[in-house]
Amino acid sequence: MGDVDVTRDGSSGPRVVLVGPPGSGKSTVAHALGERWQLGVRDTDADVERTAGKPIAEIFVDDGEPHFRALEHDAVRRALVEHDGVLALGGGAVLHADTQEALARYRELGGVVVFLDVSLAHAAPRVGFNQSRPLLLGNPRARWQALMEARRPVYEQVASVRVLTDGLRPSDVAAQVEEALAALRVADGAASREDEG
Repeated sequence: MGDVDVTRDGSSGPRVVLVGPPGSGKSTVAHALGERWQLGVRDTDADVERTAGKPIAEIFVDDGEPHFRALEHDAVRRALVEHDGVLALGGGAVLHADTQEALARYRELGGVVVFLDVSLAHAAPRVGFNQSRPLLLGNPRARWQALMEARRPVYEQVASVRVLTDGLRPSDVAAQVEEALAALRVADGAASREDEG
């Protein structure tokens, strides 16, 4: 277990929320953090599949992307209220305006959103650009690059901190997340003292 205090001033909700593109390591890093902190891990993609009773690729084919996005937003909304461990969001979850608002409220209440950033060169081997990622069909590298260019400003907007995952093992990324959280607490403490003075 890491030596970082992961409590959030008694607030309910996740200890940390991970966002980022496909291949950034959200799920594996979430599990690494959960193990370090002895906390439960929740992944909204898994929640969506459980609710729909089928894989995400089938939801896209059978029901369309708008239906998937509605299920995804509902999964995020519920998880932000129900889950008190580590939460990983699907890569496109942050695109929903209501999800952006929900993440902003979560941050206002003391929550931390970590943007796990990754370059195409490091995402490609992790993603494998397989059929289970419907938005990457066709020319997967070009599609990933286009998705990332469109989503980067949103990831940066909703995040409290950014951690680059290139060339790092999940345990190393988890350690960097811990360091980023510790730095945030120090910065928040300094800001509070300035406000009081």
